[in-house]
Amino acid sequence: MPEQLTVDRALVIIPTYNEIDNVPTLIGKVLEVDPRVEILFVDDGSPDGTGEYIATIEKENSRVHLMQRPKKMGLGTAYCRGFEYAIEHRYDVAMEMDADFSHDPEMLPTFLEEIKDADLVIGSRYIKGVNVVNWPMSRLLLSYFANVYSHWVSGLPLRDATGGFKCFRTDVLKQIDLSRITSNGYSFQIELNFLVWNLGKKIKEISIVFVDRRSGVSKMSKSIIWEAVRLVWKLRFARLFGTIESRYKKGDELVE
Repeated sequence: MPEQLTVDRALVIIPTYNEIDNVPTLIGKVLEVDPRVEILFVDDGSPDGTGEYIATIEKENSRVHLMQRPKKMGLGTAYCRGFEYAIEHRYDVAMEMDADFSHDPEMLPTFLEEIKDADLVIGSRYIKGVNVVNWPMSRLLLSYFANVYSHWVSGLPLRDATGGFKCFRTDVLKQIDLSRITSNGYSFQIELNFLVWNLGKKIKEISIVFVDRRSGVSKMSKSIIWEAVRLVWKLRFARLFGTIESRYKKGDELVE
């Protein structure tokens, strides 16, 4: 059981690529829900001016931060660099959140409350039925059965291992060598959840409603799907043969 956590500072990490239609409204919505919350945008060289807009806001608002990267480098590495920023700047928790309003900013205070007695809180679309809005049936079935498959192969005891609305204690992230994580999309979420679980940490799932993006283009691709299919087997065998620690150890602290 983790020690009770007092959350004084929380960092919401939001990767962006061509999100200029969403970011101006999103900033206000996120910052107004809780004064403890700050935002780190990780922008991958958006050609639509997303990064430039955030840079302007950063100069005006001390709760908005920007990490600019020269090109598309992947969702997983964006979050890992954001986690490293959160650790370096001594935030109590680091959160993942999409830029497209698929994740409701009003849920942020709930995450901050639930993380007090957990190590990782995951916003789940599948613990109270199926709480997904505006997805075509093909996308919904893909997501649902990806989670069934992930649980069956890896043993990860989660209903929604692929979701991207999450809250981590930074002292847990410190125990994982984030530089060794290179997966993206579905597989990144599964990989990081697996590593936290493998550490013996407490993971809590809370119900959320996921609403498909209201503006912009989905980043999902077939390569991301197949990456996840392969990854769960790698994680299963790494745990089975005890090799996971050699890949993900952080200094003298081991994942196993």
